[in-house]
Amino acid sequence: MRLLVVEDDKDLNRQLVAAFTDAGYAVDAAFDGEEGHFLGDTEPYDAIVLDIGLPKMDGISVLEEWRREGRTAPVLILTARDRWSDKVQGIDAGADDYVAKPFHIEEVLARIRALVRRSAGHASNEVECGPVRLDARAGRVTVDGNPIKLTSHEYRLLAYLMMHQGRTISRTELIEHLYDQDFDRDSNTIEVFVGRLRKKLPADIIQTVRGLGYCIEPPGHAD
Repeated sequence: MRLLVVEDDKDLNRQLVAAFTDAGYAVDAAFDGEEGHFLGDTEPYDAIVLDIGLPKMDGISVLEEWRREGRTAPVLILTARDRWSDKVQGIDAGADDYVAKPFHIEEVLARIRALVRRSAGHASNEVECGPVRLDARAGRVTVDGNPIKLTSHEYRLLAYLMMHQGRTISRTELIEHLYDQDFDRDSNTIEVFVGRLRKKLPADIIQTVRGLGYCIEPPGHAD
């Protein structure tokens, strides 16, 4: 899962990026509205954290532009606690949720988890595929109730496939959603991580759809 943080306060931006990275997300950061608008317009994100009071281009204008351009990524706006009008304006502009400053990082994490899972059509933090269960809140994966150890990249790949289970995901889409902008992207690395995951998961959970990508389904479900 890949996120964008658009916040001009450098310390807060770094705190958010560090928290999201520790939670297993790939994260890009922007420090003004113009940079944020460009990234959100050209890169595919699973969710975006957007401050309203930004230099160069305010957050409301950024959000309105994204929505006019057909960008549908869920957006969590950051507002000043005493500016209820910002909250209303943000929701009307196309925001999916908001958090008032000052806030606890844990609340932002929880709201982003909710936006990501809802946009993928899931009501719960726990997603199951046969004997495999992924708990997005705890960042934990179990097979038949037994926890398995995954690297951050393995977890990110499995989480994306499970959130979109039943759908064939191309290598290009996986690369775009699993790695931040600065990562040296190579489609071969996806094959490496899939190979590692297959050794840790039940056989045939991750299917290769020749020429198209990968699909995750419960054993015995694939045609």
